[in-house]
Amino acid sequence: MDLYLVQIQGLPVMLKRIVSYILPQDAIAKEAVIRRNIKREAAKIGGNVFGAIPHGTRREFFCLDEHTWVWHEEWTDTQKNYHVRTTRYDVRPHGIFKAQDGQPYRPVSEEEAERLVSAAQEYERLLHAKFDPLLAAA
Repeated sequence: MDLYLVQIQGLPVMLKRIVSYILPQDAIAKEAVIRRNIKREAAKIGGNVFGAIPHGTRREFFCLDEHTWVWHEEWTDTQKNYHVRTTRYDVRPHGIFKAQDGQPYRPVSEEEAERLVSAAQEYERLLHAKFDPLLAAA
C-alpha cells in the first residue's frame, strides 16, 4: 500500500518532466507550436469545404503559401484497402497547375480552376466563422 502511495505521489513530478520535454519553454518555440496547431485546425476546417467528411476519412484543404493550395485525403475502401491522395495546386500568373500524388504539374481546366476559386472562397468563409469570434474576444 505504501509503495502504491509513493508511486502516485511521484506521478506529478514525472508528468511535469514529460510535459517539459513535450511543451517548449522558450517563447519562440511556444509560438511555433501555436502556429502549427492553428494551421492544423485550419486544414481540418478546410476539409469541410467539399461537404461532409465520411466516417473513417481524413480530409484537409489548406493554403500552404501565397501560391499553393493543398487537398489531402486518406480513406479505407470497402475492401479495407487504405488510400491516400494529395493534390497540390500551384497558382501562377499564366494559369493554375496541379500535381497529384507526386506526378508532374499539369494545367487545370477552366472548370476546375473555377471550382478551386470557389473552394478557396468557402475556406476563407469557414476560417472567418471559426476564428473571428476568438480574435474579437482576445
